[in-house]
Amino acid sequence: MSPPPPPFGRGRKRAAQALDAALDDAELVAARAALAQGRWQAARSLLVRTGDDWDRRGHRVTALALEPYSAAWARDWLLAEPDSADAAVLLALALVQRALRGKEKPERAREACRDAAALVPADPTPWLGLLMLERDPGPAGGIERLFAEVRRRYADHHHAHHLMTARLAERHADAGPDPLHEVYDFANRSALHAPADSPLAILPVVAHAERYRVLAAAGHEPADPAASGHWSGRRARQVMKAAFDWWLEWEHEGHPRRLVDLNFLAHAKVCEGRGAEAAALFHRIGEHATPAPWSYPDRDPHSAFRAARATALGTA
Repeated sequence: MSPPPPPFGRGRKRAAQALDAALDDAELVAARAALAQGRWQAARSLLVRTGDDWDRRGHRVTALALEPYSAAWARDWLLAEPDSADAAVLLALALVQRALRGKEKPERAREACRDAAALVPADPTPWLGLLMLERDPGPAGGIERLFAEVRRRYADHHHAHHLMTARLAERHADAGPDPLHEVYDFANRSALHAPADSPLAILPVVAHAERYRVLAAAGHEPADPAASGHWSGRRARQVMKAAFDWWLEWEHEGHPRRLVDLNFLAHAKVCEGRGAEAAALFHRIGEHATPAPWSYPDRDPHSAFRAARATALGTA
């Protein structure tokens, strides 16, 4: 039996406004609101319109899957349309999110992803779900294999590159700072081989933040990123400058996850002490804060974002 539509309380509304996975995608916000009330037809229409824009599809399915009752509504959708690949993919990603919250067996979520992948062999989204579930950053090759499956379907998959960067950064956590860590090489190579207008150009900044997260958690860096020397070395300054200069020239503002990159870049500029550059980024970001990297290593991301923005904009 499907669950009743959940109430929309004031606290829930505030939380959604603070850190909204939909970012600035108004169509996604509308479809998600309908799905939360059990009206899956809006999600169906949204995914049909999205087509094979794989970055946008991954972004939209992932945001829809975060809705607490999305698995139940996706099952209702499958009852009405048993052959719907979109419903199967949404169910798979919803089960992935439940597994990540400890409310579903990971193997059940993996099975749903494999079933969805069999229905739509060209779609990287089920493989993105499997990559989300792969928590072990060890050298066994699990994350590399899944990442390769995503890239075989779409070589420049934005979300998958971010996940891979985060997992690689977690290797050799106890070894301390290492300017030659493999995550930096991965990010640099990915940025180099991406198309000229790809936001993967920002990936070296993401790698730097992810490595800070790991080092701070292991006690090798201070818990306050602005007090860390992690952003003040020559290599770090070169990475930040190259990424910011690229952003100034970037003319494609339609990428569905560009605000994720701008949050990473603004965070880096704050940590680097470049207030004017950070302010330019905050103006573009608006209210669209993302959990990463403002939560690194263990902070409330909304509070950290607002404090950094107020300082950069001179409104503190």
